[in-house]
Amino acid sequence: MQDTYSLQPEQSGSLHTDDAVTQNRVLVIIPTYNEAENIGRLLNDLERLYPSTVEMLVIDDNSPDGTRDIVRSLQTVISRLHMITRERKLGLGTAYLTGFRYALEHNYRYVVEMDADYSHDPVMIRELLSAMTGADLVIGSRYMNNTVNVVNWPLGRLILSKLASIYTRMVTGLPVADPTSGFKCFSAAVLRSLDLDRINSQGYSFQIEMNFRVWKKGFTIREVPIVFVDRTVGKSKMTKQNIREAIRIVWLLKIKSIFGLL
Repeated sequence: MQDTYSLQPEQSGSLHTDDAVTQNRVLVIIPTYNEAENIGRLLNDLERLYPSTVEMLVIDDNSPDGTRDIVRSLQTVISRLHMITRERKLGLGTAYLTGFRYALEHNYRYVVEMDADYSHDPVMIRELLSAMTGADLVIGSRYMNNTVNVVNWPLGRLILSKLASIYTRMVTGLPVADPTSGFKCFSAAVLRSLDLDRINSQGYSFQIEMNFRVWKKGFTIREVPIVFVDRTVGKSKMTKQNIREAIRIVWLLKIKSIFGLL
């Protein structure tokens, strides 16, 4: 469903207009809800690590903890930092779809998804981008080559995540070791080929659905190993509803694919 708010961001500098320049830009999309303890450090790290190649788009769901104010203050010193503020908490999937539409409207070449809580190491964006040569979607994988690269997760959550990956592959045939990973890089061409209005999943399900649709379009998916570190501050956004939706969505995707309804 198309979001009804404007995609014009709050920003501190004008966007590039030269197509020859914009086609080489990278947009990192960071959805936030109550990430005041993390967001300032993350944005400063991204600015330090990628001073000329990466722009940042924070999509904040009206966080009551001051996340938005921190981003606004940083926009005075980081010219490539943009923000879209939504009226209420609308979910991870719709946040990324908003970011994707913004990226396509402004002619970015690559679009990176990442969390705000440092579970995704900003240093690894470089590896995602390097792996995009010859690929259309690169996924930062916690479970490549029969290894588990997760730090500080409770055993129960680790088992749940691993089982979700196995379940997804068994039902859909998706040839991805970590289909629920939220650290990934898309080419703009892939996003442009998808009907974003048909994607309604949230949480785990959103990542599964995006991967499945990209795969079914015949694009090349590549995985690179990452180390996933559980957040040390703030609260996890995963809910039981996300888990139930993930169980259901794999069958829905498979059935839609069989009947040509994707």
